[in-house]
Amino acid sequence: MVSSCELCCEIFIAILLPPVGVCLRHGCCTVEFFICLVLTCLGYLPGIIYAVYAILFLNRDEYFDEYRRPIYYVA
Repeated sequence: MVSSCELCCEIFIAILLPPVGVCLRHGCCTVEFFICLVLTCLGYLPGIIYAVYAILFLNRDEYFDEYRRPIYYVA
């Protein structure tokens, strides 16, 4: 669970530099980061909107383990 201070700092960074805020939350080689980078290059405001959306509403921790799970894994 993310603390409220950490979340506020990430949102503040996402407003100043949207791709950096997404990079802190999701990593630098993810789809979310590249979408934010493209949107920021096309316009600063769409980059901010997507960065705040990616930080607040996209939770990769819920489905990230499913992709990294080995094929032979038995639940």
